[in-house]
Order: sequence, then structure tokens, then C-alpha cells
Amino acid sequence: MTDSGMALGSAHTPLAVRMRPKSLEEVVGQKHLLGPGSPLVTLAHQSDGGESASGAVSIILWGPPGTGKTTLAQAIAHSSGRRFVELSAVTAGVKDVRVVMERALNDRDLYSVSTILFLDEIHRFTKAQQDALLPGVENGWVTLVAATTENPSFSVISPLLSRSLLLTLEQLNDADIEAVVRRAVSDPRGLDNQIAITDEAVATIAQLSSGDARRALTALEAAASSALAEGYVAPVSEVAATADEVGADSSSVDSTDADASGVDANDGHTSAEDATAQDATGEAADGGDTDTSAGASKVTKGRKPRTASGNSKRNKPGNADGPATESISADEVSDGLPLEANEANEPQRVPIVTEEVIARSVNRALLRYDKNGDEHYDVISAFIKSIRGSDPDAAVHYLARMIEAGEDPRFIARRIIVSAAEDIGIADPQALSIAIAAAEATQMIGMPEARIPLSEAVIYLATAPKSNAAYVAIDAAIADVRAGNFGRVPKHLRDGHYAGAKKLGHGVGYRYPHDAPMGVVRQNYLPEEIGNRTYYNPTDHGHERIVAERLEKIRRITRGQ
Repeated sequence: MTDSGMALGSAHTPLAVRMRPKSLEEVVGQKHLLGPGSPLVTLAHQSDGGESASGAVSIILWGPPGTGKTTLAQAIAHSSGRRFVELSAVTAGVKDVRVVMERALNDRDLYSVSTILFLDEIHRFTKAQQDALLPGVENGWVTLVAATTENPSFSVISPLLSRSLLLTLEQLNDADIEAVVRRAVSDPRGLDNQIAITDEAVATIAQLSSGDARRALTALEAAASSALAEGYVAPVSEVAATADEVGADSSSVDSTDADASGVDANDGHTSAEDATAQDATGEAADGGDTDTSAGASKVTKGRKPRTASGNSKRNKPGNADGPATESISADEVSDGLPLEANEANEPQRVPIVTEEVIARSVNRALLRYDKNGDEHYDVISAFIKSIRGSDPDAAVHYLARMIEAGEDPRFIARRIIVSAAEDIGIADPQALSIAIAAAEATQMIGMPEARIPLSEAVIYLATAPKSNAAYVAIDAAIADVRAGNFGRVPKHLRDGHYAGAKKLGHGVGYRYPHDAPMGVVRQNYLPEEIGNRTYYNPTDHGHERIVAERLEKIRRITRGQ
């Protein structure tokens, strides 16, 4: 393999880093931010004159991991010729920020060189640390490009927000991710056509990546390592044909995406797939003669390529730190016997990545789910709304996402209890009991078994009749109280058990409902200042229909309505 190709089974620069775009023209997706005259394009195409305060505006990039925040910042710096300084809020402090600001000021005044400061994960900076950025941003010493996966309205101080332009990056779609993967397979910076990949495998990687380009490339790298180790091979001629097809497919992508990888290699946290990529060179699969379809290509499963040795022309150099590998001909694969020399008419073969290879090298899609971030609140919001909307399938789906992401099951149980009271209420009073029982079961048995009572409760709630009448009633009553719309408790309802109470009129005139034949008497229970205010308005859903009929009769008696 070439030095620029795969460095499989050895220490090397991750594929996601190698495939980082060098210019905005190579970035996949984010068309809404990269049109002519857009702030990012303008910033990238401004020549460096040291006058960062006069034209360049600081930018905050907000978006999910793997959407290209770091990539955009570096592409801007590379295109504009500005000095580029990168800090991570995880490791940097106020002292580091001040050093950058002083250097940027000197470079601007003495050498007419402007500086772009890229601050990754700005939401991890404290208020005091963010305050240290203000002088440099306000006076134009630096052009700040900050990246965050959290809502800046909650995580970035207002003075910094008001001095910056907030740009929202969108999650990449499957077509974007597929373009990233195909580009990485053929690009000399990536795998340089040292592997083949089926269309189905490309689609699988796109699905597993959940819109995260870095995750997609990590999965591709792990799968490529596994393909090499397991001995899946395809003729080089077919790989070349596949590469031509990739080029044809890429031409249909918008010019912004055509040559792109769109990878933000340093954004977010390292996924478990990174470890998978390093360990994916395990035992080879047994040899055989199984044919596998790869689009228009017919590939053959052979044994693990042998380590090259001697001066045979069949040897192909690998990474400097790793073993060289040799191609395997069609005859060699079918016969299961080594050939001592590579005949001129004998096709060379390369590893092939299939859906099966991906399934073994990447166990599952890693959920993007920060328990303290937006995704946490988005998933729980979708979970509750799915229960409220009577969609048990969607509710169970979001339950599974929370469980697989490691959410505290007690938190999930508490939200289920709230949903039972808020969204089902008296339409099915049993719902609250089931929710509480599920919470108690979760506390008693723990995970993973707790997933079962949680699922039972979620499905029960999602399929139960719905009413928020109890929720609306208490909120309306609280609103009245907070607004001062309340009076004194009527005298006949006041405590009258102590000496002298009757002299004050407390408890005098109270009618005991159990003395009445129907257990209900004509009596005013609300303060006179409120009158016959109605807070609870039952629906005709489920059990509440029965309650509504009974309540209508009760109010006729108690209020004389």
C-alpha cells in the first residue's frame, strides 16, 4: 500500500484527520452557510491585511458533533492566509487566552497580520473565562470562531453573543455522509482505493453514523481494517471501475459538496469506535469460495493476505510501521493455494468492505446523547410527546435511545410518572399506579431487567385515553393565587374545634355532606371573592367521561347550577 493509503494495524493519523477539507469548497453539507456572500465565505476570501476589526466578524458555530465546526474554522484560516490559533475550552484557561490576545495584538500592529482564534467547546468555559475573550473580540485583535454543541443562549455569555454572529450547522444527511465515505475511499489522503466498498456498505455506514461525518470515517477505517484481516478481496480493476462510478456520483452533488469530506475531527468526544478501529485487525476469517455481490462487481472471499517477504514482485509495500500485504489472484483464492509469482494476466485484488464486515467491526451506532446537553432534552421531549400523542412505537424507540445512551433509569421512571399524571390523568387513573409500580420495580431490580417494566409502563401510557384536565386545573388555580385572585376562607369552612371559634362564626353553618341522601349538599366552598370559578373541566375521554357526567350533577346541587 502507498504511504498515503491505509495504515492499517499500526499507529497512524486517523482517517478523519487525514480527510479534513482544506477549503470551504470541499465541505460537505451546510449549503445554507456557504452560499455566495455568506459570512463564512466572505471571511475566508478576505485577504489578510491585519485589519480584523474593520471587516471580519466573530462567529459562533453551533451544531451537533461531526458536522464540520473545526473544519470550517481551519478552512477559513487556510483560505484567508490569516494566522490560525486553536484552543480547546477543555484544557485552556484565562492565561492561555491572554497570551493569544497579546500575540494577536502585536502581530496586527507590528506585522499587519490578523489572527483567527478558534475556540472549541466554548460552552465549557466559565463566565469569567469567557469574559477574558471580550477585549480581543470587541477591539478586533482576533476574529473569534467559537464552536459549541450546546445552545449558546444558555452556555455563552450575553456580551459575547451580542458581539458575534451565531451560525447553526445542520446535521448531515445520508447523502452527505455517503459522499464523505466514497471520497475517503478514493482520495489519496484517505484510503487511496486500497479497498473496495459495496453500495450497501456505504449506505450502512451512513445509517450508523447518525449524521456524524467523523463517526462515519471511524467506522469506515475499522471496517477496512477488518476487511484486510479477514481476507475479503475484489479485483483491482473492479475497484477502479467503482472509483469511476464514485466520481460520476459525486458530480451530481452540489459544487460545495463535490470534493468534500466535511469532517470535524476534533469536535466532540472520542467515540468507542476509535478503539474499535485500532483493534479491528484480529483473526482472519476462514478461506472459502463464497461469492459476494458488490454492486456491479463480483468479489471473492479469500483467506487473510499473507505478509510479504523476499523479493517477489507480488509484494506490495504497506505502511512504514506495519506489514506489507500481497494481492491474491482469482485462481489462488479458488484453489486455496499460494502462487509463487504474479503472472502478468493475473488480476491483483484488494480488501472489500461489505455490510457483514461492518457488522463485525462496528457493533452499533453510538448515540449522540450528552446527559447535560441539548440531545438529552430533545430525546426526553420526544419521548414524552410520543406518549402524549398515543404512539407507543415512537415512545419505545426514544426509551431505547435513552437506555442505550446510559441514561439513569430512575430519571426515566420519574418522567413516566409525571406523564401519567399530566397527560393521562383521570381519563385512566390506573396509569399513575402503573407508572409508580414501574418506578419501584426499576429501583428494586435495576438494569438491564428494569427496561421491561419501563417498557410496559410506557406502552400502557401511550395507549391509554388522554386528559390533561387535572394539569390545566392546578395551573389555572395557581395562576389565580399568584395574581392575588383569592379571598378569605368562608367562615363556615374555617376550623371550629377550638374554644371561642363559634363566637367568631368559624364553622357556623357548615353542612355535613354525609347527612344528605346523595352525599352532596348545597354549599359554597370557594371564597366569595372568586364566586363559582371553574378550574376543572373534564373531558369525555376514557374514565373521565363518567366523571364528567357525575360532576355535572354534583355542581347542580352544590352551586345550584
